[in-house]
Amino acid sequence: MSLPHAILTALLEKPSSGLELTRRFDRSIGYFWSATHQQIYRELGKLEAEGHIRALPTQQPARGQKKAYEVLPAGRAELARWTAASQDPRPHRDTLLLRMRAAAVVGTEGIEADLRRHLALHQRQLTEYEEIEKRDFPPGATSAQGRLQHLVLRAGIDLETFWTEWLTHALKELAEPPGDEGR
Repeated sequence: MSLPHAILTALLEKPSSGLELTRRFDRSIGYFWSATHQQIYRELGKLEAEGHIRALPTQQPARGQKKAYEVLPAGRAELARWTAASQDPRPHRDTLLLRMRAAAVVGTEGIEADLRRHLALHQRQLTEYEEIEKRDFPPGATSAQGRLQHLVLRAGIDLETFWTEWLTHALKELAEPPGDEGR
C-alpha cells in the first residue's frame, strides 16, 4: 500500500514523468523505499485511473513524448488520510541474520567474508548519507518540511551506524576462539 503514497509524495514535491520518478526514487526515496521502473509505471496507471493524479497537458502531440503527472485534490486527500492514520511497525526481516542463525547449525563457511562485504556496503552508505546531510541540511535549517526530511535522513544515518557497529562486533565475535561450550 505504501508505493502509491511514495509516488504521491514525490509528485507533490515536483510533478514528474515516470522516468523522472524512477530517477528520483534512485536518488532520494530509494534510500528507504525502493521500486522498479515497472512498478512505478504500473502504480501511475492505477493512481490515474483512481483520479488521484493526472497527466499534465502537453504543448505538442503526446506520441513518443513522456507524460508528466501532477497530484489532484483526491490524491492529496488520500495522502493526508494515509499520513494521519496510525500503523504498527512491521517485523524486521533480514536474510543475513537468518543465514547467521543457520550457520550456527550447519557451520560458518563463508559467513565472515559476507559480514565483511556487508560492513563495507553499510560503511559506504553511511558515508553517502553523511555527505547528503552536510550538503543539504546545514545547521539552523528551521522549516517544518526541512526538519521532517532531515529526520528521515537521520533515520538512515542511525540505521547505517547501527549496522556498521553491529557488523564490527559480529566480526570480532567470530574472530575469537571458541570458549567453554558447557556454559
